[in-house]
Amino acid sequence: MTSLAISKAVRSHAQRVADEFHDRTSVPVDAAEILTGRAALLGLTQNGRISAGGATRLMPSRDGWCALTLSRPDDIAAVPALLESDAVDDLWPAVQEWVATHDASTVTGRARLLGLPVAELGETLADAPRVQPLGRCASRPLSDLLVADLSSMWAGPLCGQLMARAGATVVKVESPSRPDGTRDGSPTFFDWMNSGKLSYAVDFGSPALKELLAAADVVIEASRPAALARRRLGPTDITPREGRVWLRITGHGADGERAGWVAFGDDAAVAGGLVGAGPVFCGDAIADPLTGLHAALAVAESIARGGGELIEMSLAAVAATYAALPADQNHCVPTAPAPSPPAPRLGADNAVVERLVAERLVASC
Repeated sequence: MTSLAISKAVRSHAQRVADEFHDRTSVPVDAAEILTGRAALLGLTQNGRISAGGATRLMPSRDGWCALTLSRPDDIAAVPALLESDAVDDLWPAVQEWVATHDASTVTGRARLLGLPVAELGETLADAPRVQPLGRCASRPLSDLLVADLSSMWAGPLCGQLMARAGATVVKVESPSRPDGTRDGSPTFFDWMNSGKLSYAVDFGSPALKELLAAADVVIEASRPAALARRRLGPTDITPREGRVWLRITGHGADGERAGWVAFGDDAAVAGGLVGAGPVFCGDAIADPLTGLHAALAVAESIARGGGELIEMSLAAVAATYAALPADQNHCVPTAPAPSPPAPRLGADNAVVERLVAERLVASC
């Protein structure tokens, strides 16, 4: 396998974050494995201006650089509307030609109106996680925590995985009709992120989900805030619980128009300016594992303070933090994680989760 373009400065800073998590939880974390493990498991290689996963392109516009991700069927279906064309025969060449004849702001503005994951190079500034009071504090050990992981893909599930390694009971929540998309991909990656969690399949409109969130000590969500708000499942909609930590991971932020912008790891990294010279992509969807690692540390720090906090962080802002580090041309060979036990099948632990929730809600009365 070829090496990935991840600088020594990025790896070193990520390892410092991993070491801080270890200091809080006694869980050892190899940052190089976190950053490159998916590439090692899936045999992904560095492809310059094509992302390692193949779904994102870094393209010159008339006045800068843009990244566009076309990973979902709906994304591909939206391309004719993006290009204002009745039909598109050769997808990426047509997109690249259109981007090259427009300003970056036009490209990103039109793509975002269509709900596409897009970014202008360096449009997002570095920012630390935003922490706000959410309720009363309560001290409790990690081993006593119930974590409701509503996230999918990589950043949020990685945070949940690290919490599970620290001894928390982590429930992976998925809609039966729209489960985590990585279930349809490589089992080795899905297992790496989700083994050791309980699988709970529940409709997001069901009262049962609200009960789980009411019983949870930690909630991990990584959707656009409006998606949960519409269902009255946001942090202020759920019955308060002392010491609860609510982690909200977004692509570009939780306020204003940015709260509605869709992002994946590669385009979010471009938004934060985390690219190699050229420019070319840095690593493999690198904003995802970096954010998952930082999120786990932020949750552990909040728990040490007694919780009662809402933590908000974005993929693009985390990437921008790393983009500010000294640049070098250092590459690294992907590190494969140890084989993971199989993650449970969808909904395999519904009865267990419902029993846990009932016991906790009774105890809190």
